[in-house]
Amino acid sequence: MQLCLLFCLVLLSLQVASLPRRHRTWRTKKRVRELPGVSTAAPGNQNFTFDLYRALAAAGPNQNIFFSPLSISTSLALVSLGAQSDTKTQILEGLGLPVQGGPEEEEALHSSFRQLLQTLRQPREDLQLGLGTALFILPTVHIQDTFLSTARTLYLADTFPTNFRDPEAAKKQINDYVAKQTKGKIVDLVKDLDSSEIMVMVNYIFFKAKWETSFDHKSTQMQDFHVTSETVVQVPMMRQEDEYYYLLDRNLYCRVVGVPYRGNATALFVLPNEGRMEQVEAGLNQDTLRKWLKRLTKRRLQLHLPKFSMEGSYQLEEVLPKLGIRDIFTSQADLSGLSNHSNIYVSEMVHKAVVEVDESGTKAAAATAMVFAFRSARIGAQVVVFDRPFLMMVVENTENILFLGRVTRP
Repeated sequence: MQLCLLFCLVLLSLQVASLPRRHRTWRTKKRVRELPGVSTAAPGNQNFTFDLYRALAAAGPNQNIFFSPLSISTSLALVSLGAQSDTKTQILEGLGLPVQGGPEEEEALHSSFRQLLQTLRQPREDLQLGLGTALFILPTVHIQDTFLSTARTLYLADTFPTNFRDPEAAKKQINDYVAKQTKGKIVDLVKDLDSSEIMVMVNYIFFKAKWETSFDHKSTQMQDFHVTSETVVQVPMMRQEDEYYYLLDRNLYCRVVGVPYRGNATALFVLPNEGRMEQVEAGLNQDTLRKWLKRLTKRRLQLHLPKFSMEGSYQLEEVLPKLGIRDIFTSQADLSGLSNHSNIYVSEMVHKAVVEVDESGTKAAAATAMVFAFRSARIGAQVVVFDRPFLMMVVENTENILFLGRVTRP
């Protein structure tokens, strides 16, 4: 079963110094079902997903990567509701969303997120997909009513009073919430809080689905996995002969295999030729993905896929400035649409995701947390063997990439 969990955490703090605190329609020859084209997790420029992936890859070369573009983009779009001037412009431009426009255009933009979230939250058979947003707020700090109302209406956010003057109790309240929403897969998301925090925004995703055709446990055997040309490790390799979606991309020197889940979702596994990982990563964009989805065809494969689990944990206040989203993490932050306090910034933005892939399917979860504080300085059966580093996407068939990652060492 495949499980993906994601949490995105945003901490808002009061600023008391000038610098932030440092931290802490698929086409098939044999159509089994139609799979639509894919966008990257939210309205706007779909390439935000791949730009963020490349930034994370550059920060952690030769490491496993796993994150949810949906959680991160939703968190940033919600924060943009309370941002003004350059702070707002940087967020919208970073996400590829329209910067210029009146109130009607802005409402339409955020309404598209509401439609997306409502669609994804619809119950379905054979697949668990839970997602949501929560705001933990210090009661003595005034948060603009318009921001709270819009967060609840358009982003379906829950709000909870939280006493940040008791950091340990606040941390327990938030971490207990995260653990509950991700079925215990993500614990201790928040590591440190102090009395400068005024609000924590948490966005989470929980995904659990079974393969349309499960792998036979008896066929799983230990096999070599080539982490590098010099490093080889033994991994449990699942094996199955069946019909899968398949594409050979001769331009990017890779093969793409689509393994469908029950319940309208698909995992895309991308296997670069030896020595071609960097070329494939550089070529990731919306046009590439559209081309893959258009050309994927059903064919019989003997698929060898590692059974693995991994997690990713990222300090996004260190990564997002590389994509132009800077001021919100500094003394230049303008969040006057969120609160009448002039000295609020995002002191920390934490993202954590975990995934488990085995014979029955996938479990994954992720979370993003933003901490807001007062300024405080912080043909036939072809054999495809995934026995070297590869990429993985979990695609929900309402045209959204829920998760994206790189498996360097299963």
